Amino acid sequence: MTDSADSRASLGDGIRFAFGTLTVLPVRVARWDRAAARAGMLWAPLAGLVVGLFAAAVGGALALLDAGPLLAAVASAAVPAALTRGLHLDGLADTADGLGSGKPADDALRIMKQSDIGPFGVITVLFVLLAQIAALYELYGESWAQGALAAALSAVTARLALTLASRTGVPAARPGGLGAAVAQTVGMRTALTVAALVVAACAAAGTLFGASPVPSAAGAAHCALAAVAALAAAELLLRHCARRFGGVTGDVFGAVAETAATATLIALAVR
Repeated sequence: MTDSADSRASLGDGIRFAFGTLTVLPVRVARWDRAAARAGMLWAPLAGLVVGLFAAAVGGALALLDAGPLLAAVASAAVPAALTRGLHLDGLADTADGLGSGKPADDALRIMKQSDIGPFGVITVLFVLLAQIAALYELYGESWAQGALAAALSAVTARLALTLASRTGVPAARPGGLGAAVAQTVGMRTALTVAALVVAACAAAGTLFGASPVPSAAGAAHCALAAVAALAAAELLLRHCARRFGGVTGDVFGAVAETAATATLIALAVR
């Protein structure tokens, strides 16, 4: 579907779709069609920003209250999970089970659709959360500001990865569900434009990463590169899943988001 055909949804429709499907915030989705889905995926980074600011506020407050960097890190990792009811982590677990099963695409998709979580899913979620907490611990150990900023940026980058995953050329693996609703709704050029704008915003926020109060070019470059590296990691997973399953599902979208969030935090923790 072309960008012009999808452009009929209003700004409000898009924002409501983004918040209504990607968060548990009390937002009513007024429209559930391709036009609203396209607009919603374009505004997905905004939903990520709100989630990230909540995570940054809780973690930063704990750090400022001398609760310690570990508790601040755990809180910053827990808030996004709470604000999505663990939807993305559940998608990560299901995707890991499907990939780890080694079965043909149809069988793997059936495994992913089951309500239980297998050993691959448990292990993957465990190590992903440990990686997020470890990276946040290092950053909060540097300063509350670095930890809080990392929490916010990781949530934004995670949802930006969803915008890119919704681009044309990446089909749905099966009909029905959120994956089919948003698959191929965003034109490639539009997705890249949103990505460029969000990475530039990450670079602007990265000026806060300097060791002094003076805006830091190194901090800006660090944050921009972290966002790009995270999107690259998410893209590798997306392409592998598209080949393995014949397209994307809602579970794959969750796995892509968690991969981007984790990669952002790791990249920011690396000096």
